[in-house]
Amino acid sequence: MSHTHTEHSRDSGRALALALALIVGLLAAEAVFGVVAHSLALLADAGHLLTDAAALGLALAAATFAGRPARGRWTFGFRRLEILAAHVNGITLVIVGVVIVYTAIRRLVDPPDVRGGIVLVVALAGVVVNLGAVALLREPSQESLNIRGAFLHVATDLAAFAGTALAGGLVLATGWDRFDPLASLVVAALIFWSSFSLLSESTRILLEMSPDEPRDVAAEMLAVPGVVEVHDLHLWTVGSGFPSVSAHVLVEPGADCHAIRLELANLLRERFGLTHSTLQVEHAHQPTATGLPVVTARGTSPEA
Repeated sequence: MSHTHTEHSRDSGRALALALALIVGLLAAEAVFGVVAHSLALLADAGHLLTDAAALGLALAAATFAGRPARGRWTFGFRRLEILAAHVNGITLVIVGVVIVYTAIRRLVDPPDVRGGIVLVVALAGVVVNLGAVALLREPSQESLNIRGAFLHVATDLAAFAGTALAGGLVLATGWDRFDPLASLVVAALIFWSSFSLLSESTRILLEMSPDEPRDVAAEMLAVPGVVEVHDLHLWTVGSGFPSVSAHVLVEPGADCHAIRLELANLLRERFGLTHSTLQVEHAHQPTATGLPVVTARGTSPEA
């Protein structure tokens, strides 16, 4: 494992730990004031904050393990743990969204008295805290799907707090308590949107879907002088920032297999960002007088 990746893991771990501390402190305050104010929006946010804390804790654990080197049977190390953590975080987002929708509908039918002033003050405090957490996680989330899952939890809460603050202000101004559960439905919509994008990407990686179109990759490889055939081409992503490719390549008789392999590895890295390549390069069979097919970049043709 490179020194750069190790340093990146440490920086990500520090950002996750600081964000976790902010969220836990806010969670405790919001749960108390949500009960006092009889606010579903605050309690919904507190419930979401609980999943945020769990998400950040899971992301922190996954990032810590992902930084460990490969050993024994773990030939790729523990990089896939980051993807599993992101997938779990996506699932928890969906569950929280369903619970919020169910409770909000009940509160729309029979709304309790909501103390809009408390809701407004606590929600504004939540906006400030979540802005800090979002700032901590924004940069590392661009390089790790695991941290992106935690970042989406926090970013969704930031939007939710803004909506809750608006609901608290409207309840305070109009006395109409249904603004509170309506804000909760907006929170749920944001949660479902975030979870869909996260689950979609993590599922693609877990199912080892190709990060690029294999036909395009094969076409670029075949365009390299001396390459006549590419088969058994596989592309997948081990973890965030770790795309991989393997292939069997046949080259013209007499061609320099080692030089072509290096050229193909550079092509895959620069053109497609495939930094981890395993290429088996061999000479194609020379045509004989027995009528065996001649291998070409376009297919096969019988020997005349």
